[in-house]
Amino acid sequence: MRLGSRSSNEFIHLLNEKNESIQKAFLPKIIDFTKMIDVKVMMGDSTVTEQKTFDPKLISDYFQKINDSLKEWSVQDVSITNNQDVRRIFTKFEIKEGSYLLSGHLSLQFHVLLYYKPVQRVIDCQKELSEIVDLTKNEQEQFSDNSDQIVLNKLKELGYKDFDHQKLFEVFYENDEFREKVFEEIQKETNVDFQELSEKKSKLFSELDSLLVETYQTSNVLIDDPRLVAGEEGCLLTLDLEFIKNGNREGVFDPRKMSDSTKENILKRLSELETIIKL
Repeated sequence: MRLGSRSSNEFIHLLNEKNESIQKAFLPKIIDFTKMIDVKVMMGDSTVTEQKTFDPKLISDYFQKINDSLKEWSVQDVSITNNQDVRRIFTKFEIKEGSYLLSGHLSLQFHVLLYYKPVQRVIDCQKELSEIVDLTKNEQEQFSDNSDQIVLNKLKELGYKDFDHQKLFEVFYENDEFREKVFEEIQKETNVDFQELSEKKSKLFSELDSLLVETYQTSNVLIDDPRLVAGEEGCLLTLDLEFIKNGNREGVFDPRKMSDSTKENILKRLSELETIIKL
């Protein structure tokens, strides 16, 4: 049973009040830890601008502090999803009281925006890449025209004068020695080492990747599970109470059958959680 669900039962009503109180304590903490700051970044067109961001580590540390304070609870490690543009920091915890399991889930979901560091090397790398693209484009056009003639000349030397495209394919790709000779002749016809340029281009792209900087955006709102799954920004705190029967969890149960001591202990656990949330 998800706390916050409607019920006429007095105990469930008390649980819902506690849940609402915990939610109200949680949101201001998240708002405080996601305060935005301005950072300078570079756009893809080399324009330097300011972008707002927050530090996700503050959220991770806050969740870890909560886990560390839940002494008798079973807690999961604070985790971060690794999606490229939408990420989530979350943790879960639970505790058993009698035949009932009280569990909680904390999350912050946010978007990641990529920019470049505002450094001259970014511009230099982009310029070098542009020069390589222009050079290879021009050379490849000339290379293509010349290579066709070289292949035809080599085939004529081998006695192939009248052949269809299928025969050309068979000769070129089944005769390793002939293919290697043709490639050597073609390479002589250009002053550009395409393999070297390709390696240089890969290194430049790799260097540009190392110059990327992430910024983070979220919304200061509480969201529910469907909105979390849909990838919406915001924070989530859910609490569930389940009945353990034969090792299975059941979300539907009769709260009137709960002992007074179990009810009291569950309320105490929620009060404990609220105090920790406020730390």
